[in-house]
Formats: sequence, C-alpha cells, structure tokens
Amino acid sequence: MGRELKRVLLEALVIAALGLAVALLANLVSPRGLSLTRNYFPSSGTTHGKIDGIANSNVNAVVPATNGAGQSAREIVAARLKEKGLQPIDGREATQLFRDPQYELESIVFIDARDDRHYAEGNIPGAYQFDRYYPEKHLPAVLSVCLNATKIVVYCTGGDCEDSEFAALTLKDAGAPLERIVVYAGGITEWAAKGLPVEIGERKSGTMRGAKP
Repeated sequence: MGRELKRVLLEALVIAALGLAVALLANLVSPRGLSLTRNYFPSSGTTHGKIDGIANSNVNAVVPATNGAGQSAREIVAARLKEKGLQPIDGREATQLFRDPQYELESIVFIDARDDRHYAEGNIPGAYQFDRYYPEKHLPAVLSVCLNATKIVVYCTGGDCEDSEFAALTLKDAGAPLERIVVYAGGITEWAAKGLPVEIGERKSGTMRGAKP
C-alpha cells in the first residue's frame, strides 16, 4: 500500500513538472506571453512615497493658511461669523473703536469672552468680562452696559477660539441689539502682538503691560 502511494505521488509530481515546463515554453514562444521580469505594477512601490513626501508636505504648508477654495484663515472665520449673523472686524477697526472718545463714555464697550484666569492674565483695558459658560455671573452687569452702547465689541483669544462668537450670540439672545454687536476675530493675541495696551487683573485695575509708546 505504501509503495503504491509513493508511486502515485511520484507520477503526480512528474506530470506537474511536465505541465509547468510546457506552460513556460508556450509563454516563451507566444507573442502575447507574459514577461517574467517585467513589473506590471510600477506605481505600487512609489504611491506611498508620493503621498508622504509630496501630498502631506503640501497639506502642512497650505491647510493652515487656506482651505480647498483658497480662502485664508481670516476669510474662513469671517465667513463663519457672517453665517451666524455676526459682523467681524479687524485689528485696525478694533483699535479705532478703542481710541474713540465714545469708549470712555461707554457708548462703545469691549467684552472679553474668556474665563477668569485668562481675563486676569491680560485683557483689553476697560473690557468687561463675559464668560459664556457662566452667563448668570456676568450677564446682569454686562447686559445693562450693552443695552446703552452704540457699539459692542466682543473678543476672545482669537484664531480658532470661538468663545467670542458664542458670547455674542448669548448677548443677542439676552436682548442686546444684534446690529450693534461686532466680533474682533484677532482677539487678545493679535491685540498684544500689535503692542497695544493690555490690562492685568480686574477691570480698571490700572496695571498695564505691553504698550508701545
């Protein structure tokens, strides 16, 4: 029985070897035969290199500045604000409003939408704090000022921070006229970078830093 099994296996191996030899010979003489040394998938070894080396480098270089439509980060923020019915202003406009004599009379008010710690570390001088997460703490004082103001400038950290947007909408829902509300998208980060005065501690503390002559 064992000898018979070995004989059958041997015959099968011989037949398989002969079949392979015939197939290789037929492929060699056929004009449509496959080349055994040709790489039929040339991109498979380089695709990842292109994605990692080129596409990803483009993402790192372009995405922070633009989106797929070629908009700058500032334009994206402005578009988002307008979608919510809010009017954005830039640093030049914010500075003009801050230096307007009406600011001292509180016809123009600045609202800082950050929490206690960040507000105390530095805010636009004279700005009221309005942490949107604790509206009950700030709303009574802030809303009365906003109702009497002709312009309400809301800001936060700037950049990706959206606290100013939500704070502005909260004030609007509480009764502040939407047409008087503007959002300073650059926030305290841009303000300080311009060398404009920054107040430390509580509102009207008188302790300043960062002001250029």
